[in-house]
Amino acid sequence: MQHGLSFFSPPPAPSPPRVAAPATEPLHAVPSTLLIPLAARARGDALFPHLACHDTEAQRQLAALNTRVDSYLADYPTVLNILWRTRRVRAAGEDFFARHPLAWGVNLGCGLSHYFQWLDQGRNTWLDADLPEVMALRRTLAPHSSPRLRQAMLDLRNPQWWQALHLPRRALAQPLFMLCEGVLMYLQPAQVRQVLREFATHAPAGSRLLIDTLSQCAVGQAGLHASVCRTGAQFHWGIRHMRELTDCHPRLRLLQTHSVAECYGWAGLAMEALWRPWFSAPLYGLAELGVE
Repeated sequence: MQHGLSFFSPPPAPSPPRVAAPATEPLHAVPSTLLIPLAARARGDALFPHLACHDTEAQRQLAALNTRVDSYLADYPTVLNILWRTRRVRAAGEDFFARHPLAWGVNLGCGLSHYFQWLDQGRNTWLDADLPEVMALRRTLAPHSSPRLRQAMLDLRNPQWWQALHLPRRALAQPLFMLCEGVLMYLQPAQVRQVLREFATHAPAGSRLLIDTLSQCAVGQAGLHASVCRTGAQFHWGIRHMRELTDCHPRLRLLQTHSVAECYGWAGLAMEALWRPWFSAPLYGLAELGVE
């Protein structure tokens, strides 16, 4: 359930087929957005070699799906944004597991992403979690390849979603590395606050949560996004100021932020500077939250 945000994209082309694989039900609306990052990671390296992520799992899964993704790849800004985000998440994960080699990583709303291909350090464990229909498709396309790679069914709209992870005691005996990309903007604001509160309440001290953020001005504007508009999904959550991410719980800390504007050089940074008097949050960015 993941995408990369850009409203500076060409007009929409005809919609590609809905995602489906043998023995699975077609995905609709929000879950179907998983095809956007899958296409970008599988084919985007040739478009933006300086951001190449060499995602062999995405290439294999896209070939197995046998669905056309040309219209998604024509949305160059979104492809660039996804590759930028992927490299940022990988760098954060590598740094975390270098300091916590036995820790667990958890991908909330994983879609078809496969970060463990890069973040497997030999002793850490990774848990991918998403809606039942997404995990059914994932099992068809990406069977387990390691005893340290696990799966769970999860609905972040459930206020007690943490229990669905079934994390063992040994996982909670040290900090967790958690990721939630391309998901929260589809939830209602109250649901997003509950997601952050659950993390802050249950995660061990020193844990990290990486999320992507959307500006409040994009709420309700998914029809202007050249890729998301094809899925029927809508943006419901965005922020004006970064402090909104930590206001919901006293344990939360904002550790780092990154804006996708850095991908666009001086022009992108100049546009964001004009933006800042009204919004301290970027149009699209990454935030690293911690619990202390």
